[in-house]
Amino acid sequence: MHTVLIILGWSAFALAVLAGLVLDVLGLFGNWIIVGATAIAWAVTGFEHFSITGLLIMAGLAVLGEVLESAAAGYGASRFGGGKGTAVAAIVGCILGAIAGTPLFPIIGTLAGACLGAFAAAALYEYIQMEKEVRQALWTGLGAALGKVLGLFAKVLVGLAILVVAALTY
Repeated sequence: MHTVLIILGWSAFALAVLAGLVLDVLGLFGNWIIVGATAIAWAVTGFEHFSITGLLIMAGLAVLGEVLESAAAGYGASRFGGGKGTAVAAIVGCILGAIAGTPLFPIIGTLAGACLGAFAAAALYEYIQMEKEVRQALWTGLGAALGKVLGLFAKVLVGLAILVVAALTY
């Protein structure tokens, strides 16, 4: 029975890590799920595996992932002529696009939907709210989408770095 519980526990940990990485791709709080699962595993194993230092490093990396994602999306939008409102519109568009794309083609549809959503929301914001010409609005939308892709990539890389820290402190 003890062996079954161990297998179930580590299987749940693995599923939480996988869910965290998927949430990272969606631009959500996946790294925090990974850190939380590691903290639970640390406590459940009687503080035998992982360490408080490792958990603090992982939490710091999770914060870094959030900062990088936000900065990259904002940077892309501003680099291509948009403002703060455009970055917010791109984030909202990313989430809505990911939700809309997921039922169509899981994972690929999620990624494509997130990028298209960021593009469309930023372009529409620039065209309608900022009253820019269509060409400039589309250009800013492209910047927001590219920034979002870069931010998501950075966040997933940080998630993988968190897993490396977890493996090293195991």
